Amino acid sequence: MNDDQKPFRAKREASNRSSRSDDQRPDWQTRVAITPDPDKPKSPVIPDEITADELPLQVRVQLKTLTEENAERVARHLAMVALLIDQDPELAHAHAMAAVSRAGRIGLVHEFAGSTAYAVGDYALAIRELLTHRRISGSNEQIALIVDSERGLERPDRALEAGRAVDRSKLSAEARVNLAVAMSGARLDLNQADLALAELEIPELNPGNVFEYSIPLFLAYAECLRELSRDTEAKKWDDLAVRAERQFDMNNKPDEEKFEIIEEIEIPKLSDRPKVDRDDSTDRGDRPSIDEVRKSRNTFGGAVHQGGNKFSKTNNSSRENKGGGRGKFGGNRGR
Repeated sequence: MNDDQKPFRAKREASNRSSRSDDQRPDWQTRVAITPDPDKPKSPVIPDEITADELPLQVRVQLKTLTEENAERVARHLAMVALLIDQDPELAHAHAMAAVSRAGRIGLVHEFAGSTAYAVGDYALAIRELLTHRRISGSNEQIALIVDSERGLERPDRALEAGRAVDRSKLSAEARVNLAVAMSGARLDLNQADLALAELEIPELNPGNVFEYSIPLFLAYAECLRELSRDTEAKKWDDLAVRAERQFDMNNKPDEEKFEIIEEIEIPKLSDRPKVDRDDSTDRGDRPSIDEVRKSRNTFGGAVHQGGNKFSKTNNSSRENKGGGRGKFGGNRGR
């Protein structure tokens, strides 16, 4: 083929490529480009000594869907939460949120984030994170924190509604105790001391069979008795809680966690309790009776599969004073 028979081809201008602007980049290049967010907080520093092995095995296995490198990083953040939650809850919360940013599809990290948000008083965030954890995992073990966070937002009615929607028979004993104490606190917020006392009368209120999680239950029961001017009975439950806590402080062996107390306190039946003078003309409104409260503890809203939540290999959260004052669970919030 001679030169006259060659097809005509337009010459490309040399400046065509160089003149192409960023706005003319292919769509796929624009999609994969990551725009840095200058407002995004940086992850807190993790000391080199902290490793994923600081977490219990049952926690680490929940991160197995992540890449090995990411799972290691998330686990170390969660280990820092366990290390700092009592001494520096703000920093612990920062580590929990860093874990959420790396593993948002793992329910466990939302549980940690919700618990630390509760610890720093961000109750709205606590509710959001704990509901996300429940949606992903199906676990209601943190229902007490949800109920108490509603109280923190001054919504005791919503707190009671959230607590009544849970099947307590599917909760662990400790979660059941925490929920009863939180529900009792919501009743106190509504000035319903007698109903608050009824919320606490669960099988775990047993002076002859004491666990670490029994201590806040005893303290909350004593507080409700004082609200009803039954100070003598309240002192007995206070003393029982102090003796139990002292015993557990001395007991460092996990296989000796349970012990018996020689002196038992009989829980009086409703008919044996002194009547409290009330003005019959007082408008009860929608206030339920004690029998209705008792019945509601066995009227549940559906089945769930329960999971555990532990910050560390030895969870000591149950040893906090959850019954009195403004502490975790129960107590009066600003009455």
